[in-house]
Amino acid sequence: MAGLVLSDASPLIGLARVDGLSWLRALFGSVWLTPEVLAEVLSERHHSDQARIRPALAQAWLRPLGPSPTEPAYPHLGVGETSCLRVALARDEPCLLLLDDRLARREARRAGLQIIGVAAIIGMAEQRGLIPSARAVFDALLQTDFRIGAEVIQSVLDSLVMPQGWDR
Repeated sequence: MAGLVLSDASPLIGLARVDGLSWLRALFGSVWLTPEVLAEVLSERHHSDQARIRPALAQAWLRPLGPSPTEPAYPHLGVGETSCLRVALARDEPCLLLLDDRLARREARRAGLQIIGVAAIIGMAEQRGLIPSARAVFDALLQTDFRIGAEVIQSVLDSLVMPQGWDR
C-alpha cells in the first residue's frame, strides 16, 4: 500500500457524481489534494459536485497539502495533473496517484509511479463489498458528462468475473 494517496480532480468529480466519495475513505483512509486540485474541484465550474466534496474536506479525510513543487515542467498537462506528478516525484515515501487523464497517466508510468483511475476504484469498491454492482455504477456514471472508455469499463468488469464454481 502506498504511503500517500494523492488525487487529481477527475476521480473526485467522477466519484462525486455517483455518490462514491465515501469509497475512497473506506479504501484508503486519507486522500490528499494539492492546492491546484483543491482549487479546481471547488471552482464554479464544478459547483454541483462541491456539495459532495466539501463534507469530505470538513471530515478531514480528504486533506489539502501545502504548496506544490514547481518542477518538472509538464506543459502538455493541466495544472492539477502537473501538481500531482510533481508532489509524487518529490516525496520520499511511495505515492498512489488517482489519475484519469491519459497523458498524465503516461507521464506517471514513465516516472515509475503507481496509478489507478476511477474505473479501478469502482472495481475495488465492488470487490470490498462497498457496492453491490460495479456495472450499475458505471451505467450511472455514463449518464453524466464524465468520460470513460468502454474498453476500460469492460476490463474492470472482466477482472471482477470469477471462474464458474468460484466465489468472490
